[in-house]
Amino acid sequence: MLLPKGGVSWKAARSQLPPTRAIWVFLTKTRFLLFLALTGTILLLWRGIRTSASEMQSFYCWGPSKPPMEMSLNEQASWSSHMHTPVIFNHHAPLEVNSTTISHVDLNPIKSTTKALTNEERVLILTPLKDADRYLSKYFELLAELTYPHHLIDLGFLVGDSTDETLAVLAAELDRLQKRPDAFRSALVVEKDFNFKLSQSVEDRHGFEAQGPRRKAMGRARNYLLATALKPEHSWVYWRDVDIVDSPSKILEDFIAHDRDILVPNIWFHRYKDGRDIEGRFDYNSWVESDKGRRLANSLPKDVVLAEGYKQFDTGRTYMARMGDWRNDKDEELALDGIGGVNILVKADVHRSGINFPCYAFENQAETEGFAKMAKRAGYEVYGLPNYIVWHIDTEEKGGNA
Repeated sequence: MLLPKGGVSWKAARSQLPPTRAIWVFLTKTRFLLFLALTGTILLLWRGIRTSASEMQSFYCWGPSKPPMEMSLNEQASWSSHMHTPVIFNHHAPLEVNSTTISHVDLNPIKSTTKALTNEERVLILTPLKDADRYLSKYFELLAELTYPHHLIDLGFLVGDSTDETLAVLAAELDRLQKRPDAFRSALVVEKDFNFKLSQSVEDRHGFEAQGPRRKAMGRARNYLLATALKPEHSWVYWRDVDIVDSPSKILEDFIAHDRDILVPNIWFHRYKDGRDIEGRFDYNSWVESDKGRRLANSLPKDVVLAEGYKQFDTGRTYMARMGDWRNDKDEELALDGIGGVNILVKADVHRSGINFPCYAFENQAETEGFAKMAKRAGYEVYGLPNYIVWHIDTEEKGGNA
């Protein structure tokens, strides 16, 4: 198309436009009007959808799910709780300690409960030993029969002032025991001599004159063993003498079920004479205090240790050894003031609280009897089971003793 020689003029451009009438006719056509209406409708709908989506987002972020008049008090409180601006005063970031010389122990989860098996509560079995090589074979035979899961049991032994092969026999028996499929979780052997040279003969060990020094030395041995072997993970401590010849294999489960701070069985022995089985009563250290015993203790110097079952001191106490029968209800309980040491189950927290075995006269008692006195002074329960029998070796006691 050739442009005019003088350029584009308004008149020339106007002459090229369609007539006004033609434009008006086009704009008023039905087809064009429908197109225009449809386009406007689509634009309005699109704008409305975008606005609604924005409002819905704002509604779900900041508004309740229902009108305030329909909300309950709890729903109003729940909704308004997030409206408060959180304020943190003196905020400290967690302290991280990375030192090989610092460790952390949390004793809060360690409990002693009747659900010991379910909770997999750890048991520590402790046995002090002196010149005991002849008893160890039977001791480990009974230990292996315990039905409480062995992987939850730790063993601890203290060997002191021995002149026989106690240490060698103990090591051999432990080595044999720990090679079994049902080995115990661990075993600890502690050596500690106290230079206590009293003979192990029945006459010397169980004579009246030996009781004070002997009980003090035994208390010291128990405390050394306890202080060395007790670990944070232990829930129960089971003291078991080496010269037991028979006891129930479920003794731990039976005792734990009583949920007592301190619990002991009755200790008897078998004596065979003229073809007859004579059931003898052994442990007179488990007793109930009497008024006569209190008066006697008040009349004695504080450093005198009373020993039960001897004619030298008549305490008038009630001895659990003279009560009960293994044929009767084994769960019958008796509150005690003194206990023997042949077989004791203790909640570990009792020991952790400082209740140990006095190696001195505590209220005129020492070792296990002093332990019971100390525990009761601290508010702990001390109980015995008169009909639950653990059998001790026959010691052929001296005549004149109880």
